[in-house]
Amino acid sequence: MSQILEQSIQINATATVVERCISDLALMHRWLNPVLRCEPVGAWSTDVGSESRFIIQIPLLKPTLNSVVVERQPGLLVWEFQGFFQGRDRWECQPKELGTLLLNRFEYDIPNRLVSWGFNTFAVSWTKEDMQAQLRRLKRVAENL
Repeated sequence: MSQILEQSIQINATATVVERCISDLALMHRWLNPVLRCEPVGAWSTDVGSESRFIIQIPLLKPTLNSVVVERQPGLLVWEFQGFFQGRDRWECQPKELGTLLLNRFEYDIPNRLVSWGFNTFAVSWTKEDMQAQLRRLKRVAENL
């Protein structure tokens, strides 16, 4: 059964600038959680079919989500991932009169019942807080470009 976490933030920057913060690997590493690292498989790209790995920097374990871009349009980027989670991470830039509304929708399923229980019991609230913190960091990056 899929679970959904959604967050949004108003950013005082154009949708083009906000999208660049999501699609440019160097800018992405300025707002991603420092324990999360994104590594391309091959050359970095956010074109449909492009692959990358999101690695949680936990010593020895380094849990990894393998991802592929499954949807890409101006202002929209959707990664689908496989690993200890399965699901999608959708980023959508909606131009507004005074900047951009950025929506982040994290839809996931954890097939292992024990891992799912552990995540829902101990980590889901931290994940929500982390998503909001990432959006605040992304906002700072975009507004300073």
